[in-house]
Amino acid sequence: MVRLSDLHPVESEHLRKRAEAMPAIGPGKWISPPALDQATVAIVSTAGLHRRIDPPFAVGSLDYRIIPGDIQFDDLVLSHISANFDRSAFGQNPNIVFPIDRLRELASAGEIGGVARWHYSFMGAMPDPSQFEETGEEIGRLMAQDGVDVAFLIPI
Repeated sequence: MVRLSDLHPVESEHLRKRAEAMPAIGPGKWISPPALDQATVAIVSTAGLHRRIDPPFAVGSLDYRIIPGDIQFDDLVLSHISANFDRSAFGQNPNIVFPIDRLRELASAGEIGGVARWHYSFMGAMPDPSQFEETGEEIGRLMAQDGVDVAFLIPI
């Protein structure tokens, strides 16, 4: 990810103003999950990830893609495109934006109770995160139905 100090001053100022204009989101209701060694963990990413058979994300998409927990990286595509987003790390190690191998290792070691059957990805770089309220609630319901205790959020 590029630093604001590395950008042209005009672009840096533009992004700074966009960040300042974002609405504040207050804390939600606190829920105490089970101990991690008993918890089922799902990944929620804003990397614009999807399976090869799924349609790619469009700029400004508010929808999401469901990613199976047994996915192999050669079936995973990153459609997040931005001049300020370096995609090379994903090509070198997809776990950087979707750490499914690390979750599998933690489950094998007994550090977490298990890896969820389904994971979720949104398109990132949205200036108004409140627009995700409806789909965020929908994903919350889906994860609850799937027995997910902890969502591992990967903002990109």
